[in-house]
Amino acid sequence: MENVNWSQWIGRTEQVSDLVTAQPYAALSATLDRPHGRPAAGTVLPALWHWLYFLPLHRPSELGPDGHAKRGGFLPPVPLPRRMWAGSQFEFHTPLRIGDALTRTSTIHAVNEKSGRTGPLVFVKVRHEIRRDGEDAIALTEFHDIVYRDAPSPGDLESPPKAAPSHALWEKRWVPDDVLLFRYSALTFNGHRIHYDRRYTTEVEGYPGLVMHGPMIATMLLDLLRHQLPDAQVLRFQFRAVRATFDTHPFFVCCDPLPDGKSFHLWAKDHEGWLTMDATAIIR
Repeated sequence: MENVNWSQWIGRTEQVSDLVTAQPYAALSATLDRPHGRPAAGTVLPALWHWLYFLPLHRPSELGPDGHAKRGGFLPPVPLPRRMWAGSQFEFHTPLRIGDALTRTSTIHAVNEKSGRTGPLVFVKVRHEIRRDGEDAIALTEFHDIVYRDAPSPGDLESPPKAAPSHALWEKRWVPDDVLLFRYSALTFNGHRIHYDRRYTTEVEGYPGLVMHGPMIATMLLDLLRHQLPDAQVLRFQFRAVRATFDTHPFFVCCDPLPDGKSFHLWAKDHEGWLTMDATAIIR
């Protein structure tokens, strides 16, 4: 994109406050087919479940045709039509708990323009810092990687798929459907139509089916680890989206411990065995 000075967006910040309440916790537990009683005050929030809070509350008049907020505001007004969650990196300094009053400070950390196989790409990295109200110490640090790209054109070449690891100590099979995607979209107030509007997704965006939320798959990866090691505290986690997952076939989340006993390789794969998400976690 010519004559665009993305550097002027670096350093922009916004703050949002929220209260960690029990209802979203119970609703996501039910969505993941886990026991879903409402947790008592002081219950530790599982890693990544902070995504149930600080929700983007945009009015209908502020939304674009894809259900996302119109470009501009806090994020730079990238004109490319497709916006995707490329990955994230986390440090969990102290646990968040039901009843905590929190403030999230978000900062545009970097904006980079590149040229890819299908045209221009713009990468935006946002740093989130979550603190308990009244405390200076950071409870959670998150870097969120967003990529913007052009709409698909006939003849575009897809990146060759990569085979997922052939062995996992722990594995769970998921059969996605409209209800699963709707519930996660509702829990995170995510209006992006590729997750629930099949006609829009297939006819406008050109996908073969509804697109699984990257954050939901990442949450499922850590839910698998949490199910196997319920007392473990996640200290660090990072994931990278490799390939889109659609609701047209089952998919799998997998985990293998590494030799040190505190690190884990996690990944998701589709029904054909292609890698769709790659991740690592470190626990205490």
